[in-house]
Amino acid sequence: MATYPEHLQYSREHEWVDASAPAVVGITSLAADALGDVVYLELPEVGAEIEAGAVVGEIESTKSVSELFSPVTGTVVEVNQAAVDDPAVVNADPFGEGWLFKVDVVAVGELLDAAAYAALAD
Repeated sequence: MATYPEHLQYSREHEWVDASAPAVVGITSLAADALGDVVYLELPEVGAEIEAGAVVGEIESTKSVSELFSPVTGTVVEVNQAAVDDPAVVNADPFGEGWLFKVDVVAVGELLDAAAYAALAD
């Protein structure tokens, strides 16, 4: 059984959110493992207004192309350019250096705690 950081919240679409200000968003290790080797990231632009549950980008891997959903509503204030330049970091460290974007949050979607996400993932 995989473990997920307790301080994060999770969407059913396998994104995680660190509720700091601004909130940090990434994909879970489960999603990164299922995708295989990530080779390209299309992330929302800085300044974009995004909505919880909406598609905000794409993640391309050697296996497939997957949509990236936002777990929160707000304004994108930063994207992880290091991950765009080297998408392999998403596989190597999905809960750390592989974060995707930061958002000034005005509302959150339906989020799960680590235990609930682990139960969903199993």
